[in-house]
Amino acid sequence: MAQEFVPSVDQLIERNKQFASETKNLELNAAPDMRLVVVACMDARMNIAEILGLETGDAHILRNAGGVVTDDVLRSICLSQRLLGTREIILLHHTDCGMQKVNETNFVNELRAEFGVEPNWAIEAFEDPYLDTQKSMQKVTENPFVDASNMCGFVYDVDSGLLHQVEKVI
Repeated sequence: MAQEFVPSVDQLIERNKQFASETKNLELNAAPDMRLVVVACMDARMNIAEILGLETGDAHILRNAGGVVTDDVLRSICLSQRLLGTREIILLHHTDCGMQKVNETNFVNELRAEFGVEPNWAIEAFEDPYLDTQKSMQKVTENPFVDASNMCGFVYDVDSGLLHQVEKVI
């Protein structure tokens, strides 16, 4: 059986040196050119820039397990909008998400058994990425500190590479 590849810090530093020697965009602004915030899952199969055709400097991309709209995601969107001028929000879930396979009760019980305490954050597992995208859109819409007037939700199909737009619940 082949051993799983895990890059060492030394390998990452060497890759960074190569990147730095080829980088020509050192004068980018912190504010994204497209005035766009993307909230997406951290799944390694999803290259958000490629999926959306983004270049470095086009958007703020926020990623976590499941693309969940957490308090920290809302904080980041608020800061992005108020301090850096973003106006559009894209929520990007995907098919075959690992969060669809997590039993929240069992996961919390395992953590409690191993560490003696429960996490102070929600796991936020879900069954349907389309319904969860709608739930996330609702959370953003209900937040008084975030302008959700230009928000779209999508589910990325990991098999076809296509985006499927999700309608907001009114």
